[in-house]
Amino acid sequence: MISEWESPISRAQKAILSLSDVLGRPLPESVAYSENHALRLLHDAELCDEISARLRLPSSGAGDDTVCRWLYDTFHSMDPALQLAVLRFVPTIAGVYLPRAAARRPLPGYEAVLLALYAHETTARGDQPVTVTVPDLCRPSVYHEGAGAATGGELAVGVISPTLEPHGAVRATKRARIVGVALEMYCSKVCLMPARSKVDFCEFCLAWAGPTSARDEAAKEGGRIPLPWELIQPSLRILGHCLMGTSDAGEVQDKAAAAVRGLLARATLDVDTRAILATRSLLRAWEMAACSTKRWPDLDFLLEDPPSEGDATRELLPSPSLA
Repeated sequence: MISEWESPISRAQKAILSLSDVLGRPLPESVAYSENHALRLLHDAELCDEISARLRLPSSGAGDDTVCRWLYDTFHSMDPALQLAVLRFVPTIAGVYLPRAAARRPLPGYEAVLLALYAHETTARGDQPVTVTVPDLCRPSVYHEGAGAATGGELAVGVISPTLEPHGAVRATKRARIVGVALEMYCSKVCLMPARSKVDFCEFCLAWAGPTSARDEAAKEGGRIPLPWELIQPSLRILGHCLMGTSDAGEVQDKAAAAVRGLLARATLDVDTRAILATRSLLRAWEMAACSTKRWPDLDFLLEDPPSEGDATRELLPSPSLA
């Protein structure tokens, strides 16, 4: 157990040593003897791939899962750098957990990590929602002069994330909300995440969307899950960063575009108007950003009518690489 009263360096060293015990092998010298253990761990692709592979094992997520236990203890160290290293694996945890939980499998290891993240965010918000001030074009701005100048009044406020209620267990009715909060925490740090973590998230989003037409149902592999707004909204915020807020314009952007198209196809099949509007708007915003940088993605299908069930796959195939 990592104590919050230890120095940051001591906490990081203890977390790294315990990870070595979990993996059953010495860690690379670049991580073990670094002055910034957490940062090295975050960006060590080989080591992170090994941890992700452990989280994807068929037996992972059980109560005695040592990797889940390490993630739980490390996040509770309250060291921001170590917590960032834990958040790096949120896409894998959510991506593996949700399909298995939908199949009614007991997964206390995953749920312990997700509840730790949820409890931390609940405390941090202090019973307050996450809001944003929405511009009201009906009101003159403060820069207008004369009789029509702004006279104050209430501002239009949009709620991005409602107030959080404490939860000591993951119930089926609250699962999407708890996982969604973990994705919101990941989104708040996504600009610090390595490209591999973003690619993992994009691939899981595409798997969650599932087959894009009724005739593909027989071929699905079980990744398709229910997609309420609590999951779609933070997912689209992360995908928006991957499309337009990152310098990784190669694989990350291509995977994000495929994921958004998959979510659009799924929303169309589900007749989820809010998700359709959000995914179409994100793709249109990407098109506008691409045009401004002389990159012209093939998004002509956005001008057409929504695809029918039988045509969803044909209409929403990813565009060729924009090398």
